[in-house]
Amino acid sequence: MSKSGALDLASGLGGKIDKEGVKSAVDEYEKYHGYYGGKEEARKSNYTDMVNKYYDLATSFYEYGWGESFHFAHRWNGESLRESIKRHEHFLALQLGLKPGMKVLDVGCGIGGPLREIARFSSTSVTGLNNNEYQITRGKELNRLAGISGTCDFVKADFMKMPFDDNTFDAVYAIEATCHAPDPVGCYKEIYRVLKPGQCFAVYEWCITDHYDPNNATHKRIKDEIELGNGLPDIRSTRQCLQAVKDAGFEVVWDKDLAEDSPLPWYLPLDPSRFSLSSFRLTSVGRMITRTMVKALEYVGLAPQGSERVSNFLEKAAEGLVEGGKKEIFTPMYFFLAQKPVSE
Repeated sequence: MSKSGALDLASGLGGKIDKEGVKSAVDEYEKYHGYYGGKEEARKSNYTDMVNKYYDLATSFYEYGWGESFHFAHRWNGESLRESIKRHEHFLALQLGLKPGMKVLDVGCGIGGPLREIARFSSTSVTGLNNNEYQITRGKELNRLAGISGTCDFVKADFMKMPFDDNTFDAVYAIEATCHAPDPVGCYKEIYRVLKPGQCFAVYEWCITDHYDPNNATHKRIKDEIELGNGLPDIRSTRQCLQAVKDAGFEVVWDKDLAEDSPLPWYLPLDPSRFSLSSFRLTSVGRMITRTMVKALEYVGLAPQGSERVSNFLEKAAEGLVEGGKKEIFTPMYFFLAQKPVSE
């Protein structure tokens, strides 16, 4: 089960970083980002270090607030956040046509929440690819507790350089993960390489929309906040992602920003104007309590120095995500289904 208590949050802060090194890791992480004067080129050239620091610092907060699946979802009226997240994962499995016995790759799998849900839903064998050691350690433990260690596993590797043979997998998916790639074409080409001919890749991408204006100072600030709070080298447009997957060799079956027709806004769990008991820790009140708790735990020495600053930049991300969603300049669920041609 997911770690859910205050002491679990405190003990997990920093991931595999030595507790004495958390504060310096926060310093280094923040300096990568435009919000603190950092440059996109530095984020892209050092993306492995930046993203690993981010997930070492942030994973325990994610698990404390979100559970095992760290992503947003298209959501119906009357549907809980947890129900919508599961349906969002099942939707991918159905789009990919997953069948029992298929070998599937989850690119950027986090601690494996979607991996476990999709594996159980479709009776497939899912491999989770992740370059963060702390998340893989958590994922393996959660797989063991779920009883699926025999059919699902994790591989520590960079998704720009996958350690798999050509034509290995029957299906590949990514959920809000390939947005961390410094080069989308390079990332999609690796996915293309390891996917069997005739099979499909499905993805939810974080993107800026056509409503984004790079010359608008408010839009730029929102983009900087989202990049800072989510470990992103850049946020690409939907058009850039669609062209990138074509340039990688795929044929696009269909694509759509699923946020456009979601009955409930995807950012609702974070919106300060709304309140929910079922997802209380994600609400503005819940996040305020978490920040206060982290500050106290840091003060008494139960959480490492720098923990409050992690909480603060995650809060900045939440603010940017809500504002970006309301202005319709950002989406976390640009979806496309793409097929590798049978013959190249």
